[in-house]
Amino acid sequence: MHQETMQHDGEPALAGIRVVDFTHFVAGPFCTQLLGDLGAEVIKIENAARGDDFRRVGPQVAPGQSAPFLWTNRNKQGLALDLTNEAGRGIAKALIAKADIVVENFTAGVMRRFGLDYETVGASHPRLIYCTVSAFRRDGHFARRPGFDPMVQAESGFMSLNGYPDAPPVRTGPAIMDISTGLMACNAVLAALAARSRTGRGQRVEASLFDTAVTMLGFHAMSHLATGNDLTRFGNHSPDTAPMGLFQAADGPLYIACANDQTFGQLAGEVLGSPALAVPDFASNADRVRNRVRLAAILDEALGRHPRQHWKERMEAAGVPVGIVRTLSEAMVSEEMQDAGLVSRIPHPTAGTVPNIAAPLRLHGTPLVEPIAAPSLGQHRDTILSSVLAYDAEGIAALAQAGAFGEKRK
Repeated sequence: MHQETMQHDGEPALAGIRVVDFTHFVAGPFCTQLLGDLGAEVIKIENAARGDDFRRVGPQVAPGQSAPFLWTNRNKQGLALDLTNEAGRGIAKALIAKADIVVENFTAGVMRRFGLDYETVGASHPRLIYCTVSAFRRDGHFARRPGFDPMVQAESGFMSLNGYPDAPPVRTGPAIMDISTGLMACNAVLAALAARSRTGRGQRVEASLFDTAVTMLGFHAMSHLATGNDLTRFGNHSPDTAPMGLFQAADGPLYIACANDQTFGQLAGEVLGSPALAVPDFASNADRVRNRVRLAAILDEALGRHPRQHWKERMEAAGVPVGIVRTLSEAMVSEEMQDAGLVSRIPHPTAGTVPNIAAPLRLHGTPLVEPIAAPSLGQHRDTILSSVLAYDAEGIAALAQAGAFGEKRK
């Protein structure tokens, strides 16, 4: 596997930054996981009674740890608190007082009810960066409306663009809006850190699922605003470029993208050995779009003579963008995946090892941290309380007796 040599200074980019993480499910935890990958100390606060509900979604890899939970919670320390308990809230407030960043994605009003909202905790901590991940922005009419990824795909118009014209709209399989919102939230936090380095002041930042979904419409939203036209679903093909889409080789589909006349000429002449394809009905992109159905039939007939790998090698040699349409199992063991080094196994205290998918970040001057598996519920309680808040064993026992960790009083 090819790996580019990187020169690091030894410390991750966010070394020395502490994050108190009150997030659950996908968008918030994905944001804080990226901060952890970059070297921040992330303390994940969970409900003492049940933890993050994402622990129970999907196949269980270890007790109380599903594959989806492991996917979005590596490089974090775990602390379980009862925030309905005064002692539990006291610990949360004390941790925030020693933090650089707070990230939360509760329903509007929950953090205020616990006395952990930005107005309360930020008043005495002007350097605090407080990130809210919401469904609909907190300063709007829909602040208290709950929302999930498929809802905002539907309501933003995103779903209307996916699928085929003669079939219902389709949501994406992966939770694209949750993941994208996590990325947006991470960007906002990093921007606030950069601003704090100049001003000395923190701030509240926010990323919402709905706002992100509108961004994810891409240039199609701008095209609509410019023309007033509603776009129709166009399946796997492009509405304005041809040939671009799925085409059938002997053993399965390929995705071919000819974005200009030159690339199509390379496909026709160098790959298929049929330079006559470029004229007259297919000479320009406009011609090919107009005659896309006939062109697709010609390409399918030609490509059906050989398997996908044969055509992939020929197209790559000719400079024609192409991709084999793979299943997940095929993708996970592909040469591209092995070359990128994204998939590995990392140590786990009870399961031995668990799968890991590396962060898609490459910093050439500072390293990412070595991945550590997501914590079990409350795993790092004593470590956090002793190292961050200077509690001794007797003090921790007193907090337990007071119900801070959701345990019954003796």
